[in-house]
Amino acid sequence: MTTKEFNWKVTDGTNIYAKAWTIDKPKGIVCAVHGLGEHINRYAHVAAFFNKNGYAFYGNDHYGHGKSGGARGHTPNYESLLTEVDTLIEKVEADFPNLPIYLYGHSMGGNIVLNYLFLRNPKIKGVIATGAAITLPKNPPAALLAVGKLMRKIYPKFAQPNGLELKYLSTDQKVIDAYVADDLVHDKVTSELGLALIERGKWLISTNRKTDIPLLLMHGAEDGITAPLGTVELSKITEGDVTLKLWKGMFHEIHNEIDKQEVLDFMLNWAEK
Repeated sequence: MTTKEFNWKVTDGTNIYAKAWTIDKPKGIVCAVHGLGEHINRYAHVAAFFNKNGYAFYGNDHYGHGKSGGARGHTPNYESLLTEVDTLIEKVEADFPNLPIYLYGHSMGGNIVLNYLFLRNPKIKGVIATGAAITLPKNPPAALLAVGKLMRKIYPKFAQPNGLELKYLSTDQKVIDAYVADDLVHDKVTSELGLALIERGKWLISTNRKTDIPLLLMHGAEDGITAPLGTVELSKITEGDVTLKLWKGMFHEIHNEIDKQEVLDFMLNWAEK
């Protein structure tokens, strides 16, 4: 395995950080899209797993996250998140032309890859969404939403704590401790990003969907950060090759659970098929 860091700039000049974990002659590439407040290097163990099994692994820190620039927890607009995925795939295709690409998104990243699937009709091999932020376990307080909607109009970079209940991150306390100690993790979300994610989550389950690209939907059955019901609902209304897997006893980050090896093996076996 070798790693390389690379960058690109978005339309407002902000620098986007990206990283690749590569191997000689991979049989495919996994493009990862991370969640709210975190960064792509938290997926190094997932990258190592896929490298070991013949796949290169690419990902970037979103605008306002990790080593990328921009106000913490912000995005200029939702479209720019989809454009980040476009650019990442372009970088992969330049390095490894004509190889199958799997798009893998977790939490906010799951919201992004699902919207990307239905809006952009990408030429990829498959999509994996874990713990996708489609619906929340409980609605945000009305006062909080009202403030967010007001500030979105006059100052969309207005940031508030994202409210993630870290006790539901994983049943492995070591994962929570590492998350809290990680200097690149933050708890911010701006009015623009927070409301856009809620809107795009509702849109996903607003009508029947169809995909010609195989789709794997997975969720921790006891997830208290994003609601498994959103993932289940999307699986019911989507026509095509759709696989739903709920993981009993697991919380939000199923790739960081005590039994994470079972989750990674399931992802790999699905991709191999």
